[in-house]
Parts: sequence; C-alpha cells; structure tokens
Amino acid sequence: MGNTRIGIGGWTYEPWRGVFYPEGLAQKRELQHASRQLTSIEINSTYYGSQKPDSFRKWHDETPADFVFSLKAPRFATNRKVLAEAGESISRFFDSGVVLLGDKLGPINWQFMATKKFDAADFAAFLKLLPAEAGGLALRHAVEVRHDSFRVPQFVDLCRDHGVAIVVAGDGEFPQIADPTAGFIYARIMGTEAKRPQGYSRKALEQWADRARQWADGGSPDGLHYCGSPAPELPRDVFLYVISGAKERNPQAAMALIDLLGQKD
Repeated sequence: MGNTRIGIGGWTYEPWRGVFYPEGLAQKRELQHASRQLTSIEINSTYYGSQKPDSFRKWHDETPADFVFSLKAPRFATNRKVLAEAGESISRFFDSGVVLLGDKLGPINWQFMATKKFDAADFAAFLKLLPAEAGGLALRHAVEVRHDSFRVPQFVDLCRDHGVAIVVAGDGEFPQIADPTAGFIYARIMGTEAKRPQGYSRKALEQWADRARQWADGGSPDGLHYCGSPAPELPRDVFLYVISGAKERNPQAAMALIDLLGQKD
C-alpha cells in the first residue's frame, strides 16, 4: 500500500488556540505542536506571495523527520488568461527556496479559480511547464480545478499523460473529479460542521478513512464522481487535507482520521 498522510491547511488560526493548541502555547511553537499531531500540512501562504528561503529552512527544522508539507503554488501562475505564459512565475516559485524543505517536500497544488474554464490546448501547454525536478528533488504536481467544464474524459486523459494528479474535492461546492491520474491521490475535504466535536459524524469519518485505504491500495472508491476511463490498480500515496468548512473543527477531524487509520500511538 502507499503511504497516507492526513492534515489541515496552515497552522496559524486564532480559534485553534486553547483547543487544538494547549492553553498558553507560544505562537512560535504552533507548527512544532501541529506537526506532532498530524502527518502533513498544506502551506497556503505560498499561494499569496513568495516566502523567504529561511522560512522553508525553519519549517523543515521544526518538524519531525517523517513529516511532509504540501504547498499551494502561487496564484500568479494560475490566475491568468493564458496559462502557457506562466513559465516565469513557475520558475520564480521554485527558485524561492522551496527545495530547502528537502525530503519533507510533498505535492504542489496548482489551484485555479472557479471562473477558469477548460481549454485543452492551453492547459496542455501549462502542464508542460511544470518541472519534473528542482534542486535534485523529484516533484509531484496536482491541479485543483473548480469549473464544471473540466469534468470531461479529455481533461482526465491529459493529466494522466503528464502524471499530474487531479485534486479530489470532497463535501463542498466545487465539482468533483475523483479519477486517479498520477502515482498519488490529493484530496481536500470541506464538510466539517461546528456542531460536531470532530467536525464530521463518525460514519462520515469512517467513510473517508475507508476511501483513503482503498486509494492507498490502488482502488477507486465507490460513491465518488469519475469522468474518465478506469485507472490502473496501483498502490498510491495519499494526501488528504481537511480544509474550509467549520475551520475550527478541522484539526479534530484530521486527528480522528489519523486515529481511524492507526497512524498515531
């Protein structure tokens, strides 16, 4: 089976203090604490602007040896009319110090706005710009599309041809494309509710845990929306993030999933 990592988006959020974070924990120690409760975190700040090399080095050094970050790629690369012109923004991102995460660098999530429609030629040109490696590190890419026009077999085939994962949107407002197209699965589930102490019902948590197991074992779980031909059954690494929804509950939901998967003592 592939490795499964469960996490949240970011680690700085005031309502988590005194709940997810112990009362009185210094803010500068929040990443240190979060990385010992979870197995991955999606860094969102990279979407809004360049980070300093020292930040990537610090994040690497503050987290356990087996911890992995995913990164949201800069919006300057994806929020544009002509994707084929994103080369400079992509290069600048990988030159910013990303590789200082070393073996803790997980997938890169290239998120598109909900207004961005599928243009096969332009999207193919964009995928060709995504580098296979940087600084000696093999890179894994995922694309998060949010317009119904992408729910076609041609898009699935295009991503498979380039070995790029399609982000699986779960329990939210965005269209779902659950077809495996790469050697890993990248899922973002968005249905936590404030009224539930663990964000989700026990039944829903067990369902997502079971889906993670099936993905890791090479399967394509029932109950999800697929657009292309069946994927080969190959073990895949899984990255699942509890995002949006009732954000104050997301750490509890992520920890419950980790517990169901037997990943923490």
